[in-house]
Amino acid sequence: MKSSEFNSLVLDAKVIVVKVGSSLVTNNGNGLDQVAIAEWAAQIAALVQQGKQVILVSSGAVAEGMQRLGWKKRPIAVNELQAAAAVGQMGLVQMYERCFSQHQLHTAQVLLTHDDLADRKRYLNARTTLRTLLDLKVIPIINENDTVVTDEIKFGDNDTLGSLVANLIEADTLVILTDQQGLYSADPRKDPNAQFVQHATAGDLALEQMAGGAGSSVGTGGMLTKILAAKRAARSGAHTVIASGRESNVLVRLSAGEVIGTHLEATQMKIAARKQWLADHLRTTGKLILDAGAVRVLVAEGKSLLPIGVTAVEGHFERGDVVACVDAGGHEIARGLVNYSASETARVMRKPSQQIESILGYVDEAELIHRDNLVLLKQA
Repeated sequence: MKSSEFNSLVLDAKVIVVKVGSSLVTNNGNGLDQVAIAEWAAQIAALVQQGKQVILVSSGAVAEGMQRLGWKKRPIAVNELQAAAAVGQMGLVQMYERCFSQHQLHTAQVLLTHDDLADRKRYLNARTTLRTLLDLKVIPIINENDTVVTDEIKFGDNDTLGSLVANLIEADTLVILTDQQGLYSADPRKDPNAQFVQHATAGDLALEQMAGGAGSSVGTGGMLTKILAAKRAARSGAHTVIASGRESNVLVRLSAGEVIGTHLEATQMKIAARKQWLADHLRTTGKLILDAGAVRVLVAEGKSLLPIGVTAVEGHFERGDVVACVDAGGHEIARGLVNYSASETARVMRKPSQQIESILGYVDEAELIHRDNLVLLKQA
């Protein structure tokens, strides 16, 4: 697909998630940039006038909190970071509320943690709330709930959060606004021959290498998280644009079909909401290592996972937990809701399903993971 053709998909997008980074929101850490925030509010208001629904994922709470508290250096202690986030979130929301009110638009603050998306009921509640806000033409302002979250369950960055929100509401497009023009084949600050990447396919492993992934010595200032976010967003069919937030009227111009930034096309069809929820788990409680035959059955034939195809069990999990299915090389190919605990799985692995009852004394399911409760992360 050509860039111009891809951009027609941006033009036709009805539901858009826009993510803005801390450096943009706080003018490189110098306090909230009211001029920039007002411009984004005006652009989003214009998109709403076009009949589009927009969710804004915004960083900047910690940086704003540090400004309000008079801290010159970012703290290391988790409790101080969380205190800064709590203080800064007040200023961040006030600024957005003031700027959007100039366009007769209401805003809503939504703070999320991984637990909100890991629990099926809370996941559905979050999706329903966001869809209701969009139907009411309210602009949800989303951030990670830094005040209560722990390192073990953090999303890690708001690029990831933006992609998860795109999956959650089944957005058409994720727009990641950054302080860079987009993705280059190498770091343009070091390599004069670096080529700008205008269009590519989301999930292409070559992109991760360009952005500083495994096998590459090149790092381009956080671009890898954006590439991985595009890969995740593509699971639900959302396309991704990575563009400079300092580009004049960037959102309106993109919506008008102008080619700006790097465009990463999603080639996958939207998957069922239940399977999307499984795919969105950032944490899994354990791993099942599969033999080549089981990998082939899952990926090529779309069948359930049986005990006989499992060669090893890692981690501690109970029936109903989400576990990762990996190949012999450690590459995750799928994840799903397991029917047996880790200790039970270890006892029945490499055995045919007919022997489950004789080994455990009972049988709940013939499969370790039924195909209806399994989502593939690797395509055939």
